Amino acid sequence: MEFGIFSVSDVTRDPVSGETPSEAERIQGLAEIAVHAEEVGMDVFAIGEHHNPPFFSSSPTAFLAYIAALTKTLKLSTSTTLITTNDPVRIAEEYAMLQHLAKGRMDLMLGRGNTAPVYPWFGKDIRSSLPLALDNYNLLHRLWREDVVDYDGNFRTPLQGFTSTPRPLDDVPPFVWHGSIRTPEIAEQAAYYGDGFFSNHIFAPSEHSLRLINFYRERFEHYGHGTKEQAIVGLGGQTFIAKKSQDALDQFRPYFNEAPVYGHGPRMEDFMRQTPLSVGSPQEIIDKTLGFREIFGNYQRQMFLIDHAGLPTKTVLEQLDLLGEHVIPVLREEYAKDRGPEVPESPSHADLVQAKYGDEAPRQPKPNANRGDNVTGGSPYQDSPMKQGASFGL
Repeated sequence: MEFGIFSVSDVTRDPVSGETPSEAERIQGLAEIAVHAEEVGMDVFAIGEHHNPPFFSSSPTAFLAYIAALTKTLKLSTSTTLITTNDPVRIAEEYAMLQHLAKGRMDLMLGRGNTAPVYPWFGKDIRSSLPLALDNYNLLHRLWREDVVDYDGNFRTPLQGFTSTPRPLDDVPPFVWHGSIRTPEIAEQAAYYGDGFFSNHIFAPSEHSLRLINFYRERFEHYGHGTKEQAIVGLGGQTFIAKKSQDALDQFRPYFNEAPVYGHGPRMEDFMRQTPLSVGSPQEIIDKTLGFREIFGNYQRQMFLIDHAGLPTKTVLEQLDLLGEHVIPVLREEYAKDRGPEVPESPSHADLVQAKYGDEAPRQPKPNANRGDNVTGGSPYQDSPMKQGASFGL
């Protein structure tokens, strides 16, 4: 079972101090938070992708590569990578590069995003968001598994004899999660490819997330990837902790009341009762999180949102200390109980390499010689057969 934190990279006014951090302060602060997540024993850090104020994470791969250089064990991920407005060729290149730089300590979550104006900014039509997501991932999946790709889809210019570089580390693509809060077609896509499925699990009751997760598990089994219990599921959640329950409620209330995503709405106590939001003592956070397993059964990844709504970096670091010392060790022990051997862990790069190669050494692609025009022909690598009808230098 993996535990981690994820960020949406918002730059929000602190309702207590009245101060709004600069983008520079927020970027450096989140880097400090990511490093501290490893220090307190977290497994995963993930950052979202946004292209508008008040968010800063327009280039999650650059940020994660920086965090990779500062950490040793932390797995790096996204929450989410926009499969709709990004060119799948660019995703293939950037995340394969990140995979190399992080030495395999990464995966990514794909999603359509929740910012409607982003579509025209990148020349896309939001009315095509679902077929875009399906088409683009079909291409991305192939780009990471085929040295040479011919492709003629519905939303981009055709590819002929195209090779995405660098090839994935050890010729094993990064593990992919598909994130959705309401779209069965995305759960179906995750199941079809045998990928993971991630539910945001923040704003709606757990029963809402359960419907999609159950559907994904059924379809995962239908496509022959394993039993429903072997499907790879991740959950989000949000928490705020203090050693005393009332202190947690008092300290978080002004941030909740002013938060753009749920402030000026229901009372915090009502929202806590109706959704996965956890505010309280360490034991209360443990109890509510363990309740997720009662609803969803065994799953592989639990992520917490702890840094948004204007919470200052110092407070987030203190939250990590409380999670690392009082909450995560207990959750690890409790989640391990009655977890049958048939329930897999979230796949690591080493797991994927072992599944592909067994005891053999993994492939390390070596390009053929450049012929002076930056084209190597139909067979770009020394160990791959030249595509029929292709000739070098053409």
